[in-house]
Amino acid sequence: WDKYHVRAVIGLFQFFIGLLLIFILLLIAGILGAVGEKKSQVWVKESLAKLLPLSDQKSEVQTDLQKLEVEAKCCGLINGPSDWGSTVPSSCDCVDTAQACQSANGRQVYSTPCVKFVTSFMEKNAIIALGIAFGIAVLMLFGMAFAMTLYCQIGKRDANTA
Repeated sequence: WDKYHVRAVIGLFQFFIGLLLIFILLLIAGILGAVGEKKSQVWVKESLAKLLPLSDQKSEVQTDLQKLEVEAKCCGLINGPSDWGSTVPSSCDCVDTAQACQSANGRQVYSTPCVKFVTSFMEKNAIIALGIAFGIAVLMLFGMAFAMTLYCQIGKRDANTA
């Protein structure tokens, strides 16, 4: 065995171990994500509740929330229009009559809070993330199988020549 041969064998084994460790971490993250799905929804609600009342937030935060309201056709974060206090912004105006609306200060505004949009967005994208993670895991398994096959073949070849 020359030094290059030994390095190649050690490198293959290190590659296998590295892939195995990443695979285990990916598996743990997937299990925690599947088990903790409800916990993440509770965490999102708690985090958004810290922003209430919305009228007390910085203007940049209010602008971003209003953009979300227009895009998601919702109003408020947790409780609906009442999250804004006495002045409900125009971003809450109910322009899509197919959505649930209510009266606030003589105007029709969306009654659905934006937390429903945020949690459903997370649920939809969690499925996509799970699919990507599954694909990566399959590629990692192939990589581990090929690395171990090469490692074993080098060992057999060297045993036959000795």
